[in-house]
Amino acid sequence: MKLFETDKKESTETRMLRWRYNFWPCLWCTGGQVDFISSDYKEMHVSLKLQIRTLNRVGTIFGGSIYSSIDPHYMLLFMKILGKDYVVWDKAASIKFLRPARDKIKCRFLLTDELVENVKKQLAEKGEYSFDLPLRYEDDEGKMYAAFKKTIYVATKDFYEKKLQTKRNKK
Repeated sequence: MKLFETDKKESTETRMLRWRYNFWPCLWCTGGQVDFISSDYKEMHVSLKLQIRTLNRVGTIFGGSIYSSIDPHYMLLFMKILGKDYVVWDKAASIKFLRPARDKIKCRFLLTDELVENVKKQLAEKGEYSFDLPLRYEDDEGKMYAAFKKTIYVATKDFYEKKLQTKRNKK
């Protein structure tokens, strides 16, 4: 179910992937839910609501649930877009909690064609590339509850394997 206005559509493949993600224990336990994955893997919608799994001591959504419900998704989307000849890692993250969340909040992951092309260009030139992507949890009125910055690392498999071998040889 789309949480944000978009022209993109899900495919049977992305619908099945969404279903698998929502039952994957490390995501299910966060209380978060993947609601939409576009057929080109460039857009994803995630929601989180107050429930027994997300309730903190003061009656709002636990900050750990807020972060962990968005943690792997940029990495997973890039893995799907780039394919098996690339290595993708979450390298760093920062979060700023703006206000306590008591109602359903939602987050949109959006990768533009220009971003994906720039990543591929950087990989062709350098073999590896790190970059920052913003995210935010908001309600239906657009009020922000948390803002994130995710740093993603990507590399060609050949480059990454050579880099690991060099590190091993130095030991």
